Amino acid sequence: MHFSTEIEDRLNQLQEKYEAMGQDMNSYLDGLLYADFLTYWDYIHLDTLLSLQNPKTPFPDEEIFIIYHQITELYFKLALHECKQIAEATPLTAEFFTARLKRINRYFGALTHSFEIMVDGMEKEQFLKFRMSLLPASGFQSGQYRMIEIYATDFINLVAKDKREELQHATIEAQFEYLYWKFGATELSTGKKTLTLKQFEKKYSKTFIELGKAAVKHNFNTLAKQFDSSSELTPELRNELRQLDINVNVNWPLSHYKSAVRYLNREPEDIKATGGTNWQKYLPPRFQKRIFYPWVWSEEEKENWGKAWVDDVLSSN
Repeated sequence: MHFSTEIEDRLNQLQEKYEAMGQDMNSYLDGLLYADFLTYWDYIHLDTLLSLQNPKTPFPDEEIFIIYHQITELYFKLALHECKQIAEATPLTAEFFTARLKRINRYFGALTHSFEIMVDGMEKEQFLKFRMSLLPASGFQSGQYRMIEIYATDFINLVAKDKREELQHATIEAQFEYLYWKFGATELSTGKKTLTLKQFEKKYSKTFIELGKAAVKHNFNTLAKQFDSSSELTPELRNELRQLDINVNVNWPLSHYKSAVRYLNREPEDIKATGGTNWQKYLPPRFQKRIFYPWVWSEEEKENWGKAWVDDVLSSN
């Protein structure tokens, strides 16, 4: 059989590759000869993926709830994949930084636009019943989401608003005790941590603190300021930073807020969110004033942070 020049070239390259590794190329060719063709369902482990939904109740809409949260975590994994590339890039260029931020913004854009699945895609009465079987588990306990936040900004910017000035120069460990999300799972009347929060801290505290320390010089806010100081912060990069701020700190929590209003808001009192989280204070962006990149926003924009979005939700319900 006559091989084309292209095939001969590739065989020679393979021969060089396996010789460099001290391997016999013929053995690997035998493996190719006997191996079956790869299928789509095997490549993405489809059967395993479709078996990962295990509802705890007989209500059909619980499966929607499970699948959407699994989809969300996969998008978070994609975002973290980009976060790590930015933090580890050597050297990091404005072009690379911008391109990866665009990817993260696409992921959060897709998540935000798809959240109607949660807002309007389940029967309210089914949700209010099956949610009681999930306690104290809560979407609040997404460790990947917290890691994205840590990559995105200085750790101090994740501290509760009224503690930031006091803890500006404190250690990561000290700042960790006052991260904003902890107050979303603390009982207002007693100040005690909910079981939801206790579980979450037990699993992730060490991971978050270690990542916070590792990201001191490599979080997006620090990196962006370095580009700004060297006059390399392009308008496109600035715009992607602003969009990430809006996506993570306004649009995404507001999507949850809309869902909470849809399912949990009752008169004369609100039903506690899954896991006992204080969603009325925890979710609205204007209360937390959590901003990754304060220096790219005007004082007026910061003062009215998230207000227009929340007002729009309240007026439509």
